[in-house]
Amino acid sequence: MEEKDKKDFLEDFKKSEGSKKLDMWDYALGQQVFWEQTITELSVIAKDQGVDKELEKMFEEEMKKVDEK
Repeated sequence: MEEKDKKDFLEDFKKSEGSKKLDMWDYALGQQVFWEQTITELSVIAKDQGVDKELEKMFEEEMKKVDEK
């Protein structure tokens, strides 16, 4: 979801009432579950392929860059 789409979704949520708000909440929770499961599956695949250590090193390098800014 793009940043603009997220902002639009949140604005729609603020303006909505009743069942629409519940539907939007349910959708967001469903997306959370979907992405948590996807991240778990990605982790398993990375570990099985032995790239988890490489990804961890790349992540640490990127975090150092962010901290330096």
